[in-house]
Amino acid sequence: MEDVVLLKGREQFVRQKGERHQTLPISCGAESVAGCVSQRACVYCGARVVLNPVADALHLVHGPIGCASYTWDIRGSLNSGKSLYREGFSTDLREKDIIFGGETKLAAALDELIPKYQPPVVFVYSTCVVGIIGDDLDAVCKAAAEKYGVPVLPVQSSGFVGTKSIGYQTACDVLFKLIEPPTTKLLLRRRPVINYLGDFNLAGEAWIIRSYLKKIGIDVNVVFTGDSRYEEIRRAANAELNIIQCAGSMFYLAQKLEEAYHIPFMQVSFLGVEDTADSLRKIARFTNDPGIIRRTEEVIAAELRRVMPDISGYRTALSGKKAAVYVGGGFKAISLIRQFREIGMEVVMVGTQTGRREDYEIIGDIANDGTIILDDANPAELERFMLTQGADLLVGGVKERPLAYKLGIAFVDHNHDRKHPLAGFEGAVNFAHEVYTTICSPVWNAVKGGVVRGDL
Repeated sequence: MEDVVLLKGREQFVRQKGERHQTLPISCGAESVAGCVSQRACVYCGARVVLNPVADALHLVHGPIGCASYTWDIRGSLNSGKSLYREGFSTDLREKDIIFGGETKLAAALDELIPKYQPPVVFVYSTCVVGIIGDDLDAVCKAAAEKYGVPVLPVQSSGFVGTKSIGYQTACDVLFKLIEPPTTKLLLRRRPVINYLGDFNLAGEAWIIRSYLKKIGIDVNVVFTGDSRYEEIRRAANAELNIIQCAGSMFYLAQKLEEAYHIPFMQVSFLGVEDTADSLRKIARFTNDPGIIRRTEEVIAAELRRVMPDISGYRTALSGKKAAVYVGGGFKAISLIRQFREIGMEVVMVGTQTGRREDYEIIGDIANDGTIILDDANPAELERFMLTQGADLLVGGVKERPLAYKLGIAFVDHNHDRKHPLAGFEGAVNFAHEVYTTICSPVWNAVKGGVVRGDL
């Protein structure tokens, strides 16, 4: 690490695990350093990540047409019913609108879209330029809601007002406004009912977890927000427990639901065999139902018999390889460290865009000595640390894919545009298979003239 030059102001955001397994103090949750090309996304993107999977909502972007490029197809959240969320709508603000204001154009867009599509709920996203010119989003949305009798909710997500985490929080505030007080007497239910937070049903992952829970005797009330709908979100307060997969995006909403409706919450992870089994056991123990606890062990045993032969085969092929991790949330990074160990690989670099201090403390505890740990990294840091650490593979999102390939390093997308599930027991097999096929691809033998490790 002494050989790597960091941009001034970035020193406190990068640490290397020492020899005493100590918890590493690291700065996180701050705005990106000025002049640094951050890999972190903006407030608007954070809000779209959370809200866009609400399948029957009308999502209207108030801003330049470029901001509307974030569509369903970028993230690929699947649904089982109405699919209005797959349509992209924008007010397409131009130079004249910037000068004279865009409120009239926004009102006209709502007048056209609501009667035509008749959505149960409308989300109107503000963008950077709207924050600058000062359009009164609240007033326009309120007028449209009164005119058409449906919730029209402003999402104050101007990109420059903070980090992607602020976008998550903004979206959670919008969702919370839709939730109504509980109306069902929980004691009359025959099966426990829970909410599943922080799963956006990429490639149908929420359906996989829902199937496990159904087998062990637990019903899912609503998933936030994968394959969710307005009516489901309204009844979210009718749950006995909230489980959180993506804490970065949903920890805030879980806290609000606990404060308002006394619904406890717990962090879970369905990434990797070990974490999936442990999470199912945690949920089962919460119910304190001997039948559910017994069925949980039966489901886990059956799944392990099914997937472990494949996992063991990949472990043999991948043993000794090194991985670099750069993902959105801290808990995903923690699960990936464990998951790579399951397949015989060592994580030598791990970073996140929106990790919390608690996440980094766990990462510091479980990472091997010498591991580079970094928050809100930039491409130059990722490149240098991957090369100096000798990584064979990078796990990241779409922004990191070209960087890995240009360096001649294998890559796995664990974020946006993948088309296969990586959650649950079958997801663990898919992950191991993808790691194996990219690391062991013969293409690396044919790569000539790229960056040679040690030259930098």
